[in-house]
Amino acid sequence: MKWKKFTLTTTTEAVDLISSMLNDLGIQGIEVEDNVPLTEQETKGMFIDILPELPPDDGRAKVSFYVDDSEPEDEILRKVSEGLDEMASWTDLGERTIVESETEDKDWINNWKQYFKPFTVDHILIKPTWEEIPEEHKDKLLVQIDPGTAFGTGKHETTQLCIRQLEKAVTPETTVLDVGTGSGILGITALKLGAKAVKGTDLDENAIVAVGENLKANDIAPEKFEVLQGNILDDEKVQQWAGFGCYDVAVANILADVIIPLVDEIPVHLKKGGLFISSGIINLKEQAVMEAFSKNPELEVTEVNHQGEWVSITARRK
Repeated sequence: MKWKKFTLTTTTEAVDLISSMLNDLGIQGIEVEDNVPLTEQETKGMFIDILPELPPDDGRAKVSFYVDDSEPEDEILRKVSEGLDEMASWTDLGERTIVESETEDKDWINNWKQYFKPFTVDHILIKPTWEEIPEEHKDKLLVQIDPGTAFGTGKHETTQLCIRQLEKAVTPETTVLDVGTGSGILGITALKLGAKAVKGTDLDENAIVAVGENLKANDIAPEKFEVLQGNILDDEKVQQWAGFGCYDVAVANILADVIIPLVDEIPVHLKKGGLFISSGIINLKEQAVMEAFSKNPELEVTEVNHQGEWVSITARRK
């Protein structure tokens, strides 16, 4: 299907009002482009450590919307124009120019799959569920992952750093707490390495579905890996559910700015001698995270590993 794309140049002040007007007209899939920096609240929970540098906000914005070739294009544009006319009497709409272009219909949810191919982390083969096992890797430990809309294919350097630390730490008696579990890649890898049980937490409800599907793909019983949606940093119910002093290993592949407060929370969930494996730390923030570890008398850093621009810090509970 072909789609007509209409891009309206306007002001940042008018974006929310225009988006609401388009929604009222039954137009969905609105795209907004501007140079307004994200707020701290908006970036909370996002899986990025450094935001791209934007040019200064000049008050201009673009709002794009799409019309398929079966819809009455002229009628829709007439209604949009009328809505803008009404709004213009009390809102600065800026240029208010509309440019038309055409785009192909694509399966945006699944289009990324063409780039996710089997790869190895030492003796472990991580394979998307829809790919065949490469002949040369049939002897490797297999972990099958379909992230769905949750975070985590395993290919990112930070995930690989965590997997290598899990390889060193996991035994048949190991219990694991996976904070920010995403697709479940780390918890499932721990179970494949022989861990006894895993509990995972994540802010995203999609993680619950993704972990369940990936457990099935790896023939792992669901009772081996329990998952709860919530924030272990400030939700007492999540903290109680996770339990205290009961894990041999806690792993968190999130963000430096989340790892820092976790440094105070994670030790209460670890057994004495238990390990906290952390990653998702860009090298520019390594010192800040190391300082957080050094301030907690319950933790002793045992390893710092690097891969590319990323850092993994492992500490032991004293």
